[in-house]
Amino acid sequence: MATTVKAYAAPSATDPLEATTIERRDVGADDVQIAIRYAGICHSDIHTVRGEWGKVPYPLTVGHEIVGEVTAVGSNVSKFQVGQRVGVGCMVNSCRECENCKAGEEQYCLKGEIGTYGSTDRDGTVTQGGYSESIVVDQDFVLNVPESIPYEAAAPLLCAGITTYSPLHHWNAGPGSKVAVVGLGGLGHMAVKIAHAMGAEVTVLSQSLKKQEDGLRLGADHYYATSDSDTFEHLAGTFDLIVNTVSSASLDFGGLLGLLKLDGTMVNVGAPGEPISLGIFNLFTNRRRLAGSKIGGIRETQEMLDFCAEHGIAADVEVISAEQINEAYERVLASDVRYRFVIDTSTL
Repeated sequence: MATTVKAYAAPSATDPLEATTIERRDVGADDVQIAIRYAGICHSDIHTVRGEWGKVPYPLTVGHEIVGEVTAVGSNVSKFQVGQRVGVGCMVNSCRECENCKAGEEQYCLKGEIGTYGSTDRDGTVTQGGYSESIVVDQDFVLNVPESIPYEAAAPLLCAGITTYSPLHHWNAGPGSKVAVVGLGGLGHMAVKIAHAMGAEVTVLSQSLKKQEDGLRLGADHYYATSDSDTFEHLAGTFDLIVNTVSSASLDFGGLLGLLKLDGTMVNVGAPGEPISLGIFNLFTNRRRLAGSKIGGIRETQEMLDFCAEHGIAADVEVISAEQINEAYERVLASDVRYRFVIDTSTL
């Protein structure tokens, strides 16, 4: 028998999110029940509820940056216990059988991972996300959140943290490498912190210099404005890796690719709703690569959380009440947040 819990949901692509209730399944043998304490607001939430990434099963509760405490466990659960501080990120299941899942890359499940919201779950219901009081998740998709990470600041690590950690890790950011981060928002500020902790020389490429002081405080060694044409001339052929966190199709992708050195890679973690424009010859010089990266698998996400705990990394957050969610969405779109909104779910 399902449990009814408080939540905020989007009734349509054009209506504001509103207070409501949703149902959570009973705790199965392999399940963990979590009382949600904080839920981050990701730009993906906004894209989704506004129908910019495809068809949406309204009404929908979004949110995939979730931290809370275990309140119940199923009979087969061995990884978690009641009272433990845990998190849930962008997915809650996968096939577990394909080669990608077996390699610990569940985010690239060949049958399609089951997202924390808006996906069809194994029982045929639509998954509902973290803007809610509680959630029930299979133990294999629950993360341990180290005690040393401030509770509210841990939530964005479950998306913004792993979304930037994964490509930095995969493309070997570290001592001796030069990394550029495009955009200093929710994703970008985490990329700067993590790349710096990995030992890379970090440069922020932002439209203007208005966040320069923040960028340097967060760990950047250099900060340049992309609105200044001299930036592209000065930095040509400089970087081993560029992490693009901006969700805009209007970026100068050709100009950014020109900043890569031989065999350099530009990886996109921002996801614009429209196609990008790029001439193929931009890739030929210096054998450049243009890549994409999603989140990370469960193993890598736990590795990221432990790395952040070891290096004292957490998100810079502004905690809001549930009734401020719609206002927060508008502020995200206006880039008016330093650097992640986190909902205190006790206000639902």
